[in-house]
Amino acid sequence: MKMTRIAAAALALAVVAAPAANGQRPPVPPRKPAADTGMAGMKMGPDTGMAGMAGMPGMGGDTMAMPIPMPRGMVMMPGLRTLTPPVTPFLPGEGVDPATLPMARPSAVVRLRNGDTLDLTAMLVRRTVKGRTFVMYGYNGESPGPLIRVPQNATIVVRFRNAIDLPSTVHWHGVRLDNRYDGVPGLTQAAVAPGDRFTYRVHFPDAGVYWYHPHVREDIEQAMGLFGNMIVDSPDSNYYSPANDEQVLILDDLLVNADTLIPFGKEAPDFALMGRVGNVLLVNGEPRYDLTVHRGAVVRFYLTNAASSRTYNLSFSGAPIKVVASDVSRFEHEEQAPSVVIAPAERYIVQVRFPKPGRYALVNAVQAINHFQGEFMPEVDTLGIVTVDSTAASPDYAAPFAAMRTNAAVVRDIDRYRKYFAKPPDKTFTLTIRPHDLPLATVQFMNVDTAYFAPVEWVDGMPDMNWLSTGKQLTWVIRDDATGRENMDIDWHAKVGSVIKLRLFNDPHSFHPMQHPIHLHGQRMLVIARDGVATSNLVWKDTAIIPVGQTVDLLIDASNPGAWMLHCHIAEHMGSGMMAVLHVDP
Repeated sequence: MKMTRIAAAALALAVVAAPAANGQRPPVPPRKPAADTGMAGMKMGPDTGMAGMAGMPGMGGDTMAMPIPMPRGMVMMPGLRTLTPPVTPFLPGEGVDPATLPMARPSAVVRLRNGDTLDLTAMLVRRTVKGRTFVMYGYNGESPGPLIRVPQNATIVVRFRNAIDLPSTVHWHGVRLDNRYDGVPGLTQAAVAPGDRFTYRVHFPDAGVYWYHPHVREDIEQAMGLFGNMIVDSPDSNYYSPANDEQVLILDDLLVNADTLIPFGKEAPDFALMGRVGNVLLVNGEPRYDLTVHRGAVVRFYLTNAASSRTYNLSFSGAPIKVVASDVSRFEHEEQAPSVVIAPAERYIVQVRFPKPGRYALVNAVQAINHFQGEFMPEVDTLGIVTVDSTAASPDYAAPFAAMRTNAAVVRDIDRYRKYFAKPPDKTFTLTIRPHDLPLATVQFMNVDTAYFAPVEWVDGMPDMNWLSTGKQLTWVIRDDATGRENMDIDWHAKVGSVIKLRLFNDPHSFHPMQHPIHLHGQRMLVIARDGVATSNLVWKDTAIIPVGQTVDLLIDASNPGAWMLHCHIAEHMGSGMMAVLHVDP
């Protein structure tokens, strides 16, 4: 449907009539919209899918098609049809016969105790997705990599070997570990060259769900399969409310055209404007997730978003969802929510009760935007099916599921920091972008005064321009408002044990405003306010989404000494400069 800009803007704000799972209010628009029409009652349609466009670009004129898939009904923008990104195409395993590579296996659970050692190898694998076979990456031949399960306060040794065709490292995302093992090349270690090794010692001080991935060319290595989960188990058997089953779901997507993966930029990331948004959605490496449970079962889901750019809005066909924890802790109190919004690199632990026999679809229901045509429409992707049989679940956890527990230990812990909530910010950063040398048609389109940019871009609404933009032509920026310094030039120091209030503003009037999931390594933080509205239900985080036009206050517990990255976790944004360092000095 086509609308006026104002009406379309209002519709674009809807998040399936659901609050964010962290209890914070929905994003604030950069311009005042008309009354929000919402999406309540929206009919859940079939998977909208993506229609591929065959052919390759060249110098033959406008008859040549893009080699990337375009959303159904979207046409290529005039002036861009003969262009290609100014980078060399790259895919894993160039010149390698796929038949010589092992077929990727599903992720296996590796249970480790304090002092145990794990051998972890990044390697080339074959993967078959929807009948198409590709050369990709995997850890230990698995996709996703091994699910590492350890008790809280354990320390393990990981002997990493790099057997892929790019330098690599392993970053232990969200874990407050010794800085020298954080896996950041040029900051905490040298990149591990192909054929070389590095030994990590990883200490797990906090219970919850974490994940590991490279910190070298994440736009390639992570997108091609180098990631895996870590579950850290509390010694308290009552740490979460009881469940009949638990499932670990790691979300991802691939960008595919016909029988080929869309190449990456060798010298710099492509898709640098919005990040690479795939057209094949995956759960645990597969395009379809299936689970069978008994009637009335309560299932604990550990959710991780490993996608390069896609933000999900997940629900289970109306089955009640209880949100219990996020990145680094439980919430102060449990809450029910109709859906869970999860940005790249975030994790949530939720419990879902399936009260009646039948089939419950795990869906990603979002608001799609076609920037070129000014069209807005709901888009619903079915990620999997939970089948509920007629046998009653035993034990019956209906009563504890309905009870919204208050986690007194979390409240007491956060109480020590409440006196800092109202203090002035110690640092104020603005998130923006600086373009240079982009195609003229892209610049002209982005400068149109009537263009509307949503607080969250759920899909790639301009894939032609996005594909042609690279890290050579864009610099995504974290700017220190006090000094004007940007990205790695920011000189940011704090004493260990200090409490930092960081204010982030996502400039809605930049060349291309977009949400940014901001990740801080090695520390924990609280999202204490959005646009001056205090968060009512706090949880320790390591990644927080900053929607377009919003001002977000983070309170950082700077308890872990070392040099720690702060960056956008959209891989192409980080690869285009959007990163800084917090030095926590002894």
